Amino acid sequence: MKLNLIEKVLAYAALIFAAVLLAGPLAILFFSSLKTPAEIQANPHALLPQTWRWANYGEAVTAMPFFVYLRNTLLICLGSVIGTVISCSMAAYAFSKLQWPGRNLLFGVLIGTMLLPWHVTMIPRFLLLREVGLYNTLGALIVPTFLGDAFSIFLLRQFFRTIPEDLSEAARIDGLGEWGIFWRIILPLSKPAVATVALFQFIAAWNDFSGPLLLLSDKRNFPLAYGLEQFVSSYSDQTHLLLAAATLFTLPIVILFFLTQRTFLKGIATTGLK
Repeated sequence: MKLNLIEKVLAYAALIFAAVLLAGPLAILFFSSLKTPAEIQANPHALLPQTWRWANYGEAVTAMPFFVYLRNTLLICLGSVIGTVISCSMAAYAFSKLQWPGRNLLFGVLIGTMLLPWHVTMIPRFLLLREVGLYNTLGALIVPTFLGDAFSIFLLRQFFRTIPEDLSEAARIDGLGEWGIFWRIILPLSKPAVATVALFQFIAAWNDFSGPLLLLSDKRNFPLAYGLEQFVSSYSDQTHLLLAAATLFTLPIVILFFLTQRTFLKGIATTGLK
């Protein structure tokens, strides 16, 4: 359906308004992080700084072990993305392409676990990881992702179901096993969905605060999210450093989304379509 000129103008106006509304807080955060301490106190409502103080970022990085936190965060994000993609894609294949007794019932139970808040499993998770010796290690935040995630399994299952079964049947006739079908046919055709799951997990691991709060006690293992909270407690009176640190924490996610938005939107748009 084609839109007339007025409808196009209204649509673009609505999109621009929404973009400004969503990007506004990020712009305020960035410009405020470049203000001097005196300017923040004297004129906190001004958008642009009178003096662009880029030294705020250097002081924020040196005021805390930023690169140690960044290294830990990247290790956690990378490990959890690998774990989630491997475990969830295999489970999604079993739920979508394989026929076995109780498949639909077990999938319903899996979806039901999404109703449970994280706090319900918090204590059992802590006790289990402590018993296996993972407490206060980065592995405590990575290993559980190799056991699957209900939402990611659901997302991938819905996408796998859009792939014609004729491709799998033809591969079986040619002698290809289930692992070969999964690895050589299903996964290559599911790159948008897999990329979407990976992006979701990366953002979740990057922003995770409750997990490190529960499972980590050594500052050398803190990720950025938890390290930033400790930084806020120590430098609560130095707003310019807090704003600079918050900008450094937020910027990678913003850049990542802009670099992957095309694949991300494609994965979301095609998931569940028949």
